[in-house]
Amino acid sequence: MYDKITPPTTGERITFENGEPIVPDNPIIPFIRGDGTGVDIWPAAQKVFDAAVEAAYGGKRKISWFKVYAGDEACELYGTYQYLPQDTLTAIKEYGVAIKGPLTTPIGGGIRSLNVALRQIFDLYACIRPCRYYSGTPSPHKTPEKLDVIIYRENTEDIYLGIEWREGTEIAQKLIHILNNDLIPATPEHGSKQIRLDSGIGIKPISKTGSQRLVRRAIKQALLLPKNKQQVTLVHKGNIMKYTEGAFRDWGYELATSEFRAECVTERESWILSNKERKPDLSIEDNARKIDPGYDALTEEKKAQVCQEVEEVLNSIWETHGNGKWKDKVMVNDRIADSIFQQIQTRPDEYSILATMNLNGDYLSDAAAAIVGGLGMGPGANIGDDCAIFEATHGTAPKHAGLDRINPASVILSGVMMFEFLGWQEAADLIKKGIGGAISNREVTYDLARLMEPPVEPPLKCSEFAQAVIDRF
Repeated sequence: MYDKITPPTTGERITFENGEPIVPDNPIIPFIRGDGTGVDIWPAAQKVFDAAVEAAYGGKRKISWFKVYAGDEACELYGTYQYLPQDTLTAIKEYGVAIKGPLTTPIGGGIRSLNVALRQIFDLYACIRPCRYYSGTPSPHKTPEKLDVIIYRENTEDIYLGIEWREGTEIAQKLIHILNNDLIPATPEHGSKQIRLDSGIGIKPISKTGSQRLVRRAIKQALLLPKNKQQVTLVHKGNIMKYTEGAFRDWGYELATSEFRAECVTERESWILSNKERKPDLSIEDNARKIDPGYDALTEEKKAQVCQEVEEVLNSIWETHGNGKWKDKVMVNDRIADSIFQQIQTRPDEYSILATMNLNGDYLSDAAAAIVGGLGMGPGANIGDDCAIFEATHGTAPKHAGLDRINPASVILSGVMMFEFLGWQEAADLIKKGIGGAISNREVTYDLARLMEPPVEPPLKCSEFAQAVIDRF
């Protein structure tokens, strides 16, 4: 079954049922050490994981770790350009859940990104990035503690599908010719637009299937949060890209108001319901005027559409959601992408779960991580219906490799996400307590130490930080 690796002789497989993991007490979990500083941060993280499981369960639960290879380390074992060997893919598929350190983007190996490749191979459609603040972590923001969001980023579509053609190639020129001469003229809304002949061409697919399965996971997560955090915000640029990003928004609302009708209310629905609650005899037209401030300037056709919306909401959900009952539902709203970048800084406590397409989610998750202390404090998970891979969100930082100085918190916090996914909440809580305690006591590695006021001197080594976390359990 395997060429150069051997699974542990003890432990059991994690399986999946209806998208949820079935976890034995002694799971086998493949791990990829990672390139560059992976040589330092993985041993530190594994030490924390094992200590947390032992402290939480006293030997009743235990992980059997299975080392698999990817990136530069894989090439050393399997040969040149073997960045992602079949052994590794077989192991992840067989055992269901894996965790990894940072990986180098290959040069000349035929794979654009190992991280993207793993997501696409295993259909890990939800990239989940929680961004929360640990007290004492240095931050450029005055109130980083107000930000506590989970970003659900669609992982398999958008421009990350990687379908593009270089400028000047035969296929690019052929495609431009078809677009300019056939498809654009046949679409009246595009008017006289033309694509320059010296353009590279990329395709941006956004599907209903991909959008709705992501939003489904986001809503299910929201239902597990405290009532004041039960909100899902659909992030998009639908004002410009109406049939891709705008469709993502529309499909998200459609899912929320059909599959989760009893559990969800949209923002506009809440306005309509609350208007009637404040003034029970409010007319349909006056209610429409309140939810759409530009109502009186609309055409008669658009006025009728808004009134119809109001009437349909009141007729369909007043009994189940009216009289304040909507306040106990998951709130689903949407925000334009560029606006949300500002709002997570100026109004961070207004948001909880952000559901977004691939590229927007990439930018947004890094921006949110910066507020709470940087990528070194940012965990990540890639989850599908029958597989999950947890990962460090930062790069390999090869100049720091082997120096025992890098911050292992990203991988450690990714392990927290893994334990929560497995249902091992007690182990996850111990690690969060340990990290919070170490940071608030100024026991940190150099990246945080130099930013603290006053700076911490000397900072802890990578391995010492792991022990500090354990000591704070």
